[in-house]
Amino acid sequence: MVNRRRTHSLSPSAWNNFEACPRKFWLSRQRLPRKAGMAASLGTAVHDSVEDLCNLDLSGRDAEEDGWLPVTAKSILTRQWDDEREKFFNTARHPKWKEEEFEHAQKQLIGALNILFMKAGYTEVSLTSITVGQWRDIQEMILSAEGTLRSSCGRLMGRLDLLIADRDEDGNTVGWIVADLKTGKPPDGELYDTVSRQLRMYRDLVIANNPNHPKITAEGWYTKTSEIYVAEGPNVLDEAFTAWEASKLTPEPFDATPSSEACGFCEWKAWCPSWIWSRANGEMESHGTFRDYVVKVLRLEDDCSVGLVEIMRPNNMDGEMVPTGQKYGIVFAGYAQENIKKLSDIAWEGPVLLGSVNVAGSSWKMGDWCDILPWKPLHRSERE
Repeated sequence: MVNRRRTHSLSPSAWNNFEACPRKFWLSRQRLPRKAGMAASLGTAVHDSVEDLCNLDLSGRDAEEDGWLPVTAKSILTRQWDDEREKFFNTARHPKWKEEEFEHAQKQLIGALNILFMKAGYTEVSLTSITVGQWRDIQEMILSAEGTLRSSCGRLMGRLDLLIADRDEDGNTVGWIVADLKTGKPPDGELYDTVSRQLRMYRDLVIANNPNHPKITAEGWYTKTSEIYVAEGPNVLDEAFTAWEASKLTPEPFDATPSSEACGFCEWKAWCPSWIWSRANGEMESHGTFRDYVVKVLRLEDDCSVGLVEIMRPNNMDGEMVPTGQKYGIVFAGYAQENIKKLSDIAWEGPVLLGSVNVAGSSWKMGDWCDILPWKPLHRSERE
């Protein structure tokens, strides 16, 4: 019998994770409880709404009809928003859902549509004035919306937001544009390295899969400002295949490369001993109002709203923690109170990771934005 053992695929986001910190990448593949975030949910709702609008069936509609797009776009975004909210609350770890962010999602969707209008040559139009006929023309320009790209060997993959025809002033196709929607902050100058790598990987996969391709440009579309940034540079597929080879999962964790950038917003701190060892040895600073600590919970009120904790420090590189004698009163509210109560209910007596503690003031504060997790450094894969 032929062994058809499944090989892993490397996406641009996974590659960026691996480059930032191999241990972070390894932990992200260990089926640990994932964390939802408001920014990611907003971005997905906008991306999926653009896809739905690009694939919208307008057959039977009058080509001269206008005023239809604002209502249609809001209806589609509302449906996607509701779907994202449900996924958000079904994710094991999540902060508070911010319904007021829907207004920002609307603005970002409009920002994405404005770029599409411009690319189609409709420079003096608005959401209200776009006709059904004009939107059909835009749809003809779109070669693929939310398409999956794969290398011929299956080792590299990615989800491409848009592949569109690049038109000249006369409406003739003169090339293709690989476009990725970005709902985050636009760069101050050149594209971020991570975004450039992602866009060029998409570009180069399209080139590899289409030998007779026209000129291909890779662009990041920043929907907050409707600005376009072009990703330029050499082919990255050889580097991507090298990263794929290096990222084959092993039972033992990959090496960590702790830094303020890699560790700052890492969601796997409860399972990684490297960041706190690095910080204890002065290789990373701990500063600012919001900080991460591993503590021993010494006392909790019955309703888990108030407690006393003691900071712990690493005794070795494996994450064994010992007390420091530094004790702080702490106030728990919202999801933080719910999560510390869950640990209390299971009588967890080990160290606890407190993520994004507000250390301003005489007592620490934790709320909806915080992580509270058992401290469980993972030294070997538990995947089957």
